[in-house]
Amino acid sequence: MKFSVGVEYALHCLLYMINVDKDKSVGIRDLATFQGISESYLSKVYARLSKNGLIKSVPGVKGGYALARDPKEISFWDVVEAVEGNESFFQCAEIRQNSILVDKNNLPDSYTKCPCLIKVVMNEAENEMKKYLEQKTLAWLHEEVYSNILTKEAKEATNLWFNKE
Repeated sequence: MKFSVGVEYALHCLLYMINVDKDKSVGIRDLATFQGISESYLSKVYARLSKNGLIKSVPGVKGGYALARDPKEISFWDVVEAVEGNESFFQCAEIRQNSILVDKNNLPDSYTKCPCLIKVVMNEAENEMKKYLEQKTLAWLHEEVYSNILTKEAKEATNLWFNKE
């Protein structure tokens, strides 16, 4: 399993949107320039975030995007699902039913009524990851980054960049 770089782009950019003054929005160009990432790709990611209600578009000359929900209400899983979609990671093709040892026209119950054990394990693993990522929110990320990682100078420079006139 591999998440696209869009998940990383989204989480980093959403993090910086938290400190934007409530009456302002942030443009894709500013977010992309600050991160050194592709503006066109970020636009596609932001379209998905908007469609899923994580951000909202702010029209006008100084328009852009703003968070649509409180950072405490946006989990990492919300972002993953918005960017990657909600299809299960593991897609069971039930190849056990193709075995040369079984009659495909008269499959035993163990092949039709019992779930594939591999599928069960893979789905359990995905559910555990989902539970973990649901516990990590943008508010948590913001607290960690702004309290434990960024220097005072970096915090000030970041806030100045995104709150410029």
